[in-house]
Amino acid sequence: MSEGSPAALRGGMVGLGMIFDETYRPFFERAHREGVWSREVGETAVSLAAVATRTGSRARDYLAAARGRIAPFQNFSGADAVDRLLESGVDFVCVATPDDRHYEAAKKALQAGKHVLIEKPSVLRLDQLDELTALARERQALAKVVYHKLLDPDHKKLRTLVADGVLRHVNNGYCSLLEPKSISGGQFAEWIRGRNPGTYVAVHYIKLIDFTFGGRLKTVAATGQRGLVGPADGPTWDSVQLRLIYEYEDGREAAFDIHTSWVTPDNFPGYVEQEVQFRFDNGVWNGHSRKRGVELTVEGRTPNELKTTINTHYNGQFLEPWGERSQRGYGVEVIERFVREVAWVECGGPPGERGERVRAMSRLTYNDLSADRQVVAAVQALEAILAEAASGRPDGIVRVDLDQGRMELQHAGSGASQPLI
Repeated sequence: MSEGSPAALRGGMVGLGMIFDETYRPFFERAHREGVWSREVGETAVSLAAVATRTGSRARDYLAAARGRIAPFQNFSGADAVDRLLESGVDFVCVATPDDRHYEAAKKALQAGKHVLIEKPSVLRLDQLDELTALARERQALAKVVYHKLLDPDHKKLRTLVADGVLRHVNNGYCSLLEPKSISGGQFAEWIRGRNPGTYVAVHYIKLIDFTFGGRLKTVAATGQRGLVGPADGPTWDSVQLRLIYEYEDGREAAFDIHTSWVTPDNFPGYVEQEVQFRFDNGVWNGHSRKRGVELTVEGRTPNELKTTINTHYNGQFLEPWGERSQRGYGVEVIERFVREVAWVECGGPPGERGERVRAMSRLTYNDLSADRQVVAAVQALEAILAEAASGRPDGIVRVDLDQGRMELQHAGSGASQPLI
């Protein structure tokens, strides 16, 4: 890099499905066109340099369709696609595969010393999380996870009111996210066997609760329904009801219920219906996607091709007043923020101070893997409870004490417990 030229970062993408198309694609296309700018670094040239997928077909289609909007990139496919991507000289890797494939790709990237951004949930087990966190420290690389809902303006305002003491001491909460059958039966049909919408979606709200209110996770309970996207006695779940109990420094507890489903009818007017309510000592916070202010009806196009309830804050395509077409929103901003963190680590000061810059970025609790233990503990507990239920042993409950390194699965009426860590 010659003096006066912008810093440059080469990105790698593992997985090229719906999440890529909605968030990573618009980020990389805008970065290709405009670069990324920060006060600490100045201009950073960012490119999508390589992609790793199972077949390579989506990458080929995207390269053909996006000519002029993105620079040519290397397209790796097959069993060794991630290995070849890492050998190609990328600086950071984004992992957007199905959730049960995150761990292996992220581990390989960190072993190679690459910065990593993983879609939620980062991993499904605490031992996996701890291994990735240790690898990141050893290799002096950033290991981050995407929780784009933390950047939702509504959720940022909620956290502001809590942090400023306007809303005092959460007592309980309820979160719900309903998705249409086309999600589980179409877009995700390839990978949902043996999976559940709780792990896939509830984790956003687990992080929102954990990050916004703090506290110590004590108990995880769950149940769910089966029979629509898989056999009624199988391991694939239509909907899940999850309950978390947290304890706070004053000894008081709060219960949070999170309901998720991906079998809502396709013509449901909300399409993706999101709702939260949190109750405090001195107030109530209500948020609802269908009451945020915009509903759309277009004959023959809504609610399937176009959404009746439009969340333009998350990610939307716009014709700007000055004539430019853009795609922006907090789903894209969270990726740009990660790349700015990488740019600061690699290009934000003297090489001898790089280690301190890594440590500073690793202290960001909104996205660093090291701050994600209670979230992953809740995910692991949920997975264990549902696996037990699918095996004919319902009504499981997990007691959590991460300070003592204990997490145990118990059943009602049974004195026995099964250690999970």
